[in-house]
Amino acid sequence: MKHKNELPDCPVATTVELIGSKWKLLIIRNLSERPWRFNELKRSLDGISQKVLTDSLRSMEADGIVTRTAYEEVPPRVEYSLSKLGQSLQPIIDAMLEFGLKYKSLTK
Repeated sequence: MKHKNELPDCPVATTVELIGSKWKLLIIRNLSERPWRFNELKRSLDGISQKVLTDSLRSMEADGIVTRTAYEEVPPRVEYSLSKLGQSLQPIIDAMLEFGLKYKSLTK
């Protein structure tokens, strides 16, 4: 997690810094449904590169938003899920869903 002095003064700017990229929001959307494996996420996010997905997951894990669970199996299995902090973003995702539906209903 980042230290307070590393974050912007504005709380909205802090949120944007943590989850503001297109890919992070879509990853959070998916992880809000259930835990996902890396390749499942990659296939579900059309256009994301392996590097961007890896970097986004690592960044969100470092920020305490995503949890990475490695299972001691053969072959190894890793799942990503939202932490409690990440789950607290659900109202933001829900508001974005509602806005997107409303906007799409207004456009032709």
